[in-house]
Amino acid sequence: MVSVDAMRTAVGIVGNAIALGLFLSPLPTFIRIWKKKSVEEFSVIPYVATLLNCMLWMLYGLPIVHPNSTLVLTINAAGTAIELCYVILYLFFSDGPKRSKALLLFIGDLAIVATVSAIVLIFFHTHERRSLIVGILCVIFCIIMYLAPLTVMVVKMFCMVQRSVIKNKSVEYMPLSLSVASFFNGLCWTIYALIRFDLYITIPNTLGLLFSITQLVLHVLYYKTTKMQIAERKKKGEVGLTDVVVVDSLKTSMSAPSN
Repeated sequence: MVSVDAMRTAVGIVGNAIALGLFLSPLPTFIRIWKKKSVEEFSVIPYVATLLNCMLWMLYGLPIVHPNSTLVLTINAAGTAIELCYVILYLFFSDGPKRSKALLLFIGDLAIVATVSAIVLIFFHTHERRSLIVGILCVIFCIIMYLAPLTVMVVKMFCMVQRSVIKNKSVEYMPLSLSVASFFNGLCWTIYALIRFDLYITIPNTLGLLFSITQLVLHVLYYKTTKMQIAERKKKGEVGLTDVVVVDSLKTSMSAPSN
């Protein structure tokens, strides 16, 4: 009979693979940014939120904070490196207020992690207390990470309030690949946390499932109107919406079988 620890390890390995897919899912977006030499209307918020989330979970997974969390540590170390590349690329290809905002958020990420690390390691001397403090923060910022893509839709809808509501419902700048990867990531890590109950991993990933489902529902509702806008803008000779982010990502997810 398979032991509980073996099951948990197996699910954790699958979770690592899915989480890696989550971290790599914005690649089409940044390929577009690289080609166009501009961040256009893409928001930096999902990437700085994910970077902060990864750095905090990496701190949580350290042996001096929460022992026996190697899988949590390794995937979030990889995620930190990947998200750091995204943020640097965003800074390079943005300008004006967008670059200033991205830089401030990036510095804020580093300041938060440095402050939390110093406080936890200096003032708390047991694994239980360190796990409690860092775990609570991980829950908070993991939820923020899942919510971050939705902020793009909220801002976009408010900016277009004077135009036709139906015409302007668009998921152009909320990549489908990111929403799909978030869903499977939340599902797998929820199972991982429930096998040998870990409250701090269970809470954000369970809520993450709900947030990801919300994002997928928005894609279903707005997909047709987004395609209509693509056709309309191409007819007018304007720069169309990204086929890589919206169309190709949808085809990929349809063909396929925080942590």
